Amino acid sequence: MQPSYYSTFTLTILLAIGLGFFIRAASKDRTTVVNIASPLPPLRVLKGLSDWLEERGWRREGGDVDRRILIFNGTVSSSPILAVFLSVLCSLGGACLGLVIFQLYPDLNWWPLILSGFGPCAGLFYRSRSARTESLEMRLISSFNDSETLLRVRAHRDELIAIDIGLAKSLKLASDGNLTSSPI
Repeated sequence: MQPSYYSTFTLTILLAIGLGFFIRAASKDRTTVVNIASPLPPLRVLKGLSDWLEERGWRREGGDVDRRILIFNGTVSSSPILAVFLSVLCSLGGACLGLVIFQLYPDLNWWPLILSGFGPCAGLFYRSRSARTESLEMRLISSFNDSETLLRVRAHRDELIAIDIGLAKSLKLASDGNLTSSPI
């Protein structure tokens, strides 16, 4: 057997490991905590945020008055396009691995190509892990009587970016600005 086949097999295994991490990362929880400030009164900011979240499909699930926390819940669905993409990607990766195994061990005939049949499992894995209930918590740090508002918001990173883009001008919200610029 030629040494180039073994190096190709090693590289293919490394690519399969990378594909596994990519599939796992596609459904990873990206909850983040950010402090948001506004020069507007707290009641106006909280009402604006609550109305905007309810328009987007979030449900108010209560909170804690003593700790000044509001809690919203919403369901996050998986992307059918990403599920198909991950299935195709995994099928192609399995076919490549099967072809390399076939080159290394020709006695197995074409049986290693069965690995391409595991592709739909990647889409099913993604769909089962990414469809879940998300929570958004807002904690008022400043007092209700203050003229300025300081909030600590704990939510999915994409929702925090949507709040920053959708409400920054109307409610004069300011955060550290890292959400829209960070590559994570």
